[in-house]
Amino acid sequence: MQHPATHLVVMGVAGSGKSTIAAALSQQLGWVCAEADEFHPQSNINKMTQGIPLQDGDRWPWLQEIQDWMTAQAAAGNSTVLTCSALKQTYRGLLSEADGRVLFIHLDGGADLISQRMQGREGHFMPPTLLPSQLATLEPLTDGELASGSLRLDIALPPQEIVDAVITALKVPADSAASTT
Repeated sequence: MQHPATHLVVMGVAGSGKSTIAAALSQQLGWVCAEADEFHPQSNINKMTQGIPLQDGDRWPWLQEIQDWMTAQAAAGNSTVLTCSALKQTYRGLLSEADGRVLFIHLDGGADLISQRMQGREGHFMPPTLLPSQLATLEPLTDGELASGSLRLDIALPPQEIVDAVITALKVPADSAASTT
């Protein structure tokens, strides 16, 4: 029996561990994985590299591209794991319009821990100086989002515990993706 496509959107501010958790979920579930950063136009990357926070006008086309990708994956029978900051409820609303079941996994943690992580990573265009703007923009998952199956998890937990908690809480069947390409 084929299950409808499920999209797990691993969300949170920069440095919260989205890439690490998404990669582990993708590997364990055998689902297609993508980084939302790959969908940014060069103009957005240039702004962030210069320490300029993105505005909604910068984000809407980017979010639409992500939603279109999710819908295309669902049409192909693929469930996905996607990293995306998804900081505002309106952003999550747009992503939720993708075909298939869309669930958000909010990696939440204190500013000090996130700042330490950002300072320790290399090769990313998001500078630690943008963390305060991301924290100010972040709208935590609503009660309605949590009631529909989305989760908020503490980034202080070891990565495998977070992955196990997602799979257990969501009861996501590892065989629900028709294809893993």
